[in-house]
Amino acid sequence: MLLQKLAEYADRLNLPPRMYLKTPVKWLIELDGKGNFLGLIKTEGRMPGKKDRGKEYLVPNVGRSSGVRAKLLADNAEYVLGIGRDKSDAEKVRGRHKAFIECIKKCADATGEEDVKAVLRFLEGLDISTLKLPDDFDPSHNLTFRVDGRLPVELESVKHFWATETERGGKEEECIVCGRVAPVVERHDVKIKRIPGGQSSGMALVSANSPAFESYGLKASLIAPTCATCAEKYAKAANALLRGEETSLMVGSQVYLFWTREKSSFSPIAFLRKPEPDEVKALIESARKGREHSSISDEAFYSVAFSSSGGRVAVRDWLDTTVGNVKINMVRWFKLQKLVNHDGSDGKPISIFQLALSTVRDRDDLPPNVTKALIDTALKGTPLPRWLLYQAVQRIKALQRPTRPLAALIKMVLLSKDKNVKEDEMERLDVSNENPAYLCGRLFAVLEKVQYEAVRPKATIVDRFFGTASTAPASVFGNLVQKAQAHFAKLRKERPGTWSALQRQMEEVLSGLNAFPKVLTMEEQGLFALGYYHQKASDRAGAIACKKSDKQ
Repeated sequence: MLLQKLAEYADRLNLPPRMYLKTPVKWLIELDGKGNFLGLIKTEGRMPGKKDRGKEYLVPNVGRSSGVRAKLLADNAEYVLGIGRDKSDAEKVRGRHKAFIECIKKCADATGEEDVKAVLRFLEGLDISTLKLPDDFDPSHNLTFRVDGRLPVELESVKHFWATETERGGKEEECIVCGRVAPVVERHDVKIKRIPGGQSSGMALVSANSPAFESYGLKASLIAPTCATCAEKYAKAANALLRGEETSLMVGSQVYLFWTREKSSFSPIAFLRKPEPDEVKALIESARKGREHSSISDEAFYSVAFSSSGGRVAVRDWLDTTVGNVKINMVRWFKLQKLVNHDGSDGKPISIFQLALSTVRDRDDLPPNVTKALIDTALKGTPLPRWLLYQAVQRIKALQRPTRPLAALIKMVLLSKDKNVKEDEMERLDVSNENPAYLCGRLFAVLEKVQYEAVRPKATIVDRFFGTASTAPASVFGNLVQKAQAHFAKLRKERPGTWSALQRQMEEVLSGLNAFPKVLTMEEQGLFALGYYHQKASDRAGAIACKKSDKQ
């Protein structure tokens, strides 16, 4: 299914000719129409410098590993000129050069092109000892030919020859992608690049190189019979998606690709990577008022997650749904994470990266299952797992206070099982919430404020007791409330207005608590953190409003 959808996407792209790829070519071998050598011309890539491998050209391509397989008319110096780096490999280099000449001879016979014949005459009469090479010549760099100002690789007859030539040789079977009976390839020539942690030269998606992965005697890529055309199309489509900023999202050790069956302006990447408040608001309004056209809503939407595994591309996730379903889930995603800022103002949408990275101390510590769980919720609408709540709570204890992303993550885990999340549910302080854990969190924030207003300590009770208070409230709250009485007495004498406000706040919270819980469950620890965060945000908002009114 995945290969088929990628191959279908390839049909929408302006792909290069079959078995042609953009490849850096460092040197052009200049010939005249008779095949006489005129010189070597150096090309420069986009970033000239020491590691510049030359300008990119569309040239014939073929996949190869340790065997000898020549590329038509464009290759490295071992194949093109028979020049190697190490003299001990002279025999291997001669074999590669011979294969390169044979490939060109076959092309010249099949196409009758004079430019190709000129290249063949040059190679057959080549005496490498008389060929003067530049001092900076590197045998690993690619070369191709230019005859009387023309590139033979660009001739249509040459492209047709190479497409036909590279499709031959395989046993005829039914292709799992297109369904037609055709020669299937033992190895897929076009590799997939830009996979996190993968080989820079690219990796195969379909491959087996040991008995454990083989079945019914089928080896290499024959375990999933694919014709040459489809093998190339799906890989080129994947590479095109990986290059696009609106079609790929790199998250830790995985990369997510997104596309639709038909051309569409919708992409979830901006909403996941850097959600803009206005765009999120428009998305929610669109879903609320049902303005989306049904044909767009029903458009097929696909997503796949790739990572590297043992030199191969591993599929970590696959989604086949509709644009409409993704939009519904994205709206729910933003409702789940909606939370006030630390100062009580309306909070901006939070990106996948902010949420994921909030759970770890260092970016390198981020496990791939965290981002996968978040993306699953955003795109598929699945509930967030309980272990994510545990990670958020543990991180808060390490920090000794909840950050906004961590508080939002806790809220998301607690509410994600509900398919009908309200717009403002648990967004800000809820004075009607009588859950003991939530009230304990609020009380802890009030006690911290009492201490701060009375003595302005360098370290507050939060720095010393957050972990214990959020896990076993009964063991510390009695003592904290008792010690707060001295602070209240001081405030009553020196700042009666502040004393009165904090006294009312504390009485309001305590009125809902019959007793302090001995132990809090993981969900209750999450509620404790939310209660603390909400109360702090509400207090700051009140203080800001007070300052504004005083200035007026």
